[in-house]
Amino acid sequence: MSKRRDKRARPRPGRNADAFRCLHCRLDVPMSAPGTRHRNHCPNCLYSRHVDRDVPGDRAAECGARMEPIAISVRGDGEWVIIHRCTACGELGANRTAGDDNPLILVRLATRPLAAPPFPLERLAAL
Repeated sequence: MSKRRDKRARPRPGRNADAFRCLHCRLDVPMSAPGTRHRNHCPNCLYSRHVDRDVPGDRAAECGARMEPIAISVRGDGEWVIIHRCTACGELGANRTAGDDNPLILVRLATRPLAAPPFPLERLAAL
């Protein structure tokens, strides 16, 4: 285990070990969240941190960089999942949404492909 990982794993003095500070918006976020057991994204801006390697909650990734929310996926049972891309290594990850996630940011993320399609809208008229 690297020294960098060791420093990150220990709670900083004066900090709540049951919370983390969002790398993007700097909000102090509680680790507990309605609807998920392994919170690692901010309910305010939906950014995450590259902490899990193989399974949710393993906290085994060495990267530790910011994970940008890039899309929403919907599972067969209707559950929404946030797709994140690491800003350092490019790895993709999926996180279950939590009950206290910002609904406006979730909907904005889900409708992004419709608001800015990857092709000119004029092509639709030609179909």
